[in-house]
Amino acid sequence: MLIGHVEQGRALRDAVVSGRVHHAWLLAGPRGVGKAAFAQAAATWLLARAANGGVDDDDFAVDPDHPTVRLLSAGSHIDFRRVQIQENPKTGKMRPGISVDQFVKSDTTIGEPLNSIFRTRPALSEWRVVIIDAVDDLNRNAANAFLKHLEEPPPNTLFLAVSHSPGRLLPTIRSRCRILRFQPLADDEVDAVLASELADTPRAAREALRDIGEGRPGRAVRLAAADVSGLRATLDDLARATPAAASVGALTLARALAAKTATARYDAFLDLVPAYLATAARELTGSRLARAIELWEQATSLAASAVPLSLEPQSVAFRLAELVADLSRIGQPHEIA
Repeated sequence: MLIGHVEQGRALRDAVVSGRVHHAWLLAGPRGVGKAAFAQAAATWLLARAANGGVDDDDFAVDPDHPTVRLLSAGSHIDFRRVQIQENPKTGKMRPGISVDQFVKSDTTIGEPLNSIFRTRPALSEWRVVIIDAVDDLNRNAANAFLKHLEEPPPNTLFLAVSHSPGRLLPTIRSRCRILRFQPLADDEVDAVLASELADTPRAAREALRDIGEGRPGRAVRLAAADVSGLRATLDDLARATPAAASVGALTLARALAAKTATARYDAFLDLVPAYLATAARELTGSRLARAIELWEQATSLAASAVPLSLEPQSVAFRLAELVADLSRIGQPHEIA
């Protein structure tokens, strides 16, 4: 069941029901607010409505026993595709982005390209749906391949393109999509998502994750398995440490996060540090605020590029830890708590 994003859902359903639905929708908003979940719910609803009916046009709810739901759950719905970053079977690591091969050709590691589903008409109804998750991950050639589909859309095909940073996309891609903007969810909505996704997690822990998630349940779920409370405590220590102690603490933390078994914690750290610095900045004024914003900007840029550019985890973690430690030079501990 989709939680939140009521207005966005109504806009898409109204367009479909009216028979004047745009062929491509850009789902734009912060990472973790539920854009991918919205895209999946919308795809399920549209395919079920077009194939067998039996769905309500007032929300995206579809009976779990509906044939379309069963096909999608099994990954065997021939009129649906999800394009996303894939794992490289040779290295066991995720590829750096979505390549053009995922659009135009097949090999033993990529699988069937997206273009293959456009060789024939939709099979189970008059509609097919393609989710790009996320369009930000398309490399240049892949972006141009996607743009070609937007310029010459296949008949009865709905593209749902998830974007965390729409401003970085090709203007020609943005201009050919109808944009739905997503915002962080309210606390009660995040509580509902976490109660569903983390049913075995104690309520107090879910509430802590809700607060850390700042309206982004996807972020909270990702952080659930990463000992976020321990990471936050370490950041608190760094923000209050003397320069000598901070240097030792930063190196110790960086080495721990670079271990092969610490991937989840490292990913959480990349997400947590910019948010931690942003929170610190809110408590400062004047020149100290300006300096805290500089630290936040540097951390945000580094954290965002670490995975796409395959930067060395220990070096990234050490630099991010140093940026947090710089808070000790800005204000007293009680001012940045």
